Amino acid sequence: MILFLTLFFVSGFCSLVYEVVWLRLAMGAFGVTAPFVSLFLSVFMAGLGLGSWGAGRLCRRLEDSSASRALRLYAGAELMIALSAFAVPFLLTSSRDLLAGAFGGVAWGSSGYYWASGACTALALLPWCACMGATFPLAMAAITKRFKARSADSFSYLYLANVVGAGLGTLASAFILIEVFGFRGTLHVAAGLNIAIAAAALAASFMPSMGGSGGVAAPAAPRAASGARPDTLMLLFMTGLVSMAMEVVWTRQFTPYLGNSVYAFALVLAAYLLASFAGACLYRARIGKGDAQYDGAWVFSGALSLLPLYAADPYLPVNSYLRIVVGIVPFCGALGFLTPALIDRWSEGDPRRAGAAYAVNIIGCILGPLIAGFGLLPRMGERGALALLAAPLFVAGLRAARRQRGGALALGRVASVPLYGGAVLLAAMIVVFSSSFDDEVERVNENARIKRDYQATVTAAGSGMERILLVNNIGMTRLTPTTKIMAHLPLAFLPRPPKNALVICFGMGTTFRSLLSWGIPATAVELVPSVPGFFGFFHEDAAKVMASPNAHVVIDDGRRFLTRSAEQYDVITLDPAPPMTAAGTSFLFSEEFYDAAKKRLAPDGIMQIWIVEPLAPVELSAFAKAVKDSFPHVRVFRSLEGWGYHCLASREPFPSYTAAQLAARLPRAAVNDLLEMGPRKTAAGQFQSLLSSEVSLDALIAPGAEGLRDDRPINEYFFLRRGLAGD
Repeated sequence: MILFLTLFFVSGFCSLVYEVVWLRLAMGAFGVTAPFVSLFLSVFMAGLGLGSWGAGRLCRRLEDSSASRALRLYAGAELMIALSAFAVPFLLTSSRDLLAGAFGGVAWGSSGYYWASGACTALALLPWCACMGATFPLAMAAITKRFKARSADSFSYLYLANVVGAGLGTLASAFILIEVFGFRGTLHVAAGLNIAIAAAALAASFMPSMGGSGGVAAPAAPRAASGARPDTLMLLFMTGLVSMAMEVVWTRQFTPYLGNSVYAFALVLAAYLLASFAGACLYRARIGKGDAQYDGAWVFSGALSLLPLYAADPYLPVNSYLRIVVGIVPFCGALGFLTPALIDRWSEGDPRRAGAAYAVNIIGCILGPLIAGFGLLPRMGERGALALLAAPLFVAGLRAARRQRGGALALGRVASVPLYGGAVLLAAMIVVFSSSFDDEVERVNENARIKRDYQATVTAAGSGMERILLVNNIGMTRLTPTTKIMAHLPLAFLPRPPKNALVICFGMGTTFRSLLSWGIPATAVELVPSVPGFFGFFHEDAAKVMASPNAHVVIDDGRRFLTRSAEQYDVITLDPAPPMTAAGTSFLFSEEFYDAAKKRLAPDGIMQIWIVEPLAPVELSAFAKAVKDSFPHVRVFRSLEGWGYHCLASREPFPSYTAAQLAARLPRAAVNDLLEMGPRKTAAGQFQSLLSSEVSLDALIAPGAEGLRDDRPINEYFFLRRGLAGD
């Protein structure tokens, strides 16, 4: 059995590496929107389910075959997974190019592109994900032939190894592999591991001990007579749905404390997986101890699922990482106990039944994120979503408590129904008395307003010049003259009257408003649907501005919009939200992004790129070098407030305008807009402050630095560099 433990540990490790990297490559191809991420996860999980179901049916034909045949099929599945390291990047890139031609204009609409990109993603991923899902039934078929007396619990054995491997794969890919090897190099590492375990399985299939039934069977471990209850498949579906839906909710709950870096997401996922491993270990240790252990987990599952409400309370005096431990580890441990227990009970070692049961669980996993992201969170927020998702767990707990009435649960000689009642009371207290980060924002800011959508929770708060915009309770921007300069500086440097302009990232709408003051058509692209709805909170004339026939707001991923758009713009201004280390930020600063932007930029057009500080020197170098490698002519100006850089990039040389000449190029409405927030009293004074702070682009680039690329987003993956090198 050690062989199978090792195989599934490494296989689980590789599977999460593939999922992490494929998701990143797919977002680079089709956008960083929540609908697409949900489509990707659904496709990934659907592939696992199809593979598990299909291999389970195949195993029915292997009943009269030896363990060797099952192992060879398993080795073939692992080799196919290894091939995906090379096939999936190619397929995603080809699909992106195909859709860029087919959807070559925004008139096609976002929904059509979502479905088309989802179909392309399915074609790229499903064969390999199906191979991943097939490994469970195939390995179980081999175990059944080799270890007949121990095969009844074989799924939980493999599940345990697979989950701990997946947890470590999540941590290794996020904290080590991607930083060292890049995304494609990390895929090649995973492929090498898949080839190694395929070779090990193939070699084992030729060993004499694997050729038949394995000789004399070991005596069976004692088990409680249970059998599969009729509701087992329903419970498997429910645990898959609830767990994945809650993971979406947890991400929003803990983002204000953990931040929006790739490491924060990796830690949440790793905690989920490693806690599931601990629960699976407990289940393996308690096999044969009776149904009280199993029913006890159900009794407490509902209350445990609401612990994140307590852990996300801003008044809880613990650090961010301890919040994760308190909030999700107990519940994930319970699921780690229950999921393999349910599948073992349903299958009793039969690979076909195990494959079907695992597929049912995965169907729930597919639906969970969709229900949470598009249904529950936009309508009722984190508290309401968790409470509703916990409801079926309380129903299952009540049924388990009633089954154990007159008996005892594992925690002592306490009547089960009163114990369940205590869990319900505890859960009610958590819901009633805990506070959320939104509650704290509303307490501090009486005029705070909150909107929720499928992408994020958006908050506008403050008054006067202290008004702020938060997305998932992380500060995005504030009222500042810097956002006006992002519009007026490139338009003033354009050697001819501008015809149109584009701003990527709407924010408070300040840059968009400033572009419109030139009397030209202006388009703003915003990822989060609720953000433009707060335009009027920050600018009193928002309704008038939006009523202009020149004003156009598009809800889309900025990079995806550039890929789909057929229009060319005289000015493209880029104002992504801080911090520059946030997950996905590099998609708007890489050389690949600038290649897409140049296709939408007029031949003599100007792109304004805002690089905000602070950044480590190596990261600032990568940002600047990407601009230098993408555009032949670049000018860099320190911001009016001294905390970032305006990079103007073009394929044509810049005119040598003085401050007075730049000011003279502004229409009267644009002058008024430029001076609205100061700090200088004249337009010429504003421009003079910028011209006097001009710096050389080369001064920002360290010797030997490489430009930021999609494959190596060093601003997002920096754990080793900062931790070991002290950068």
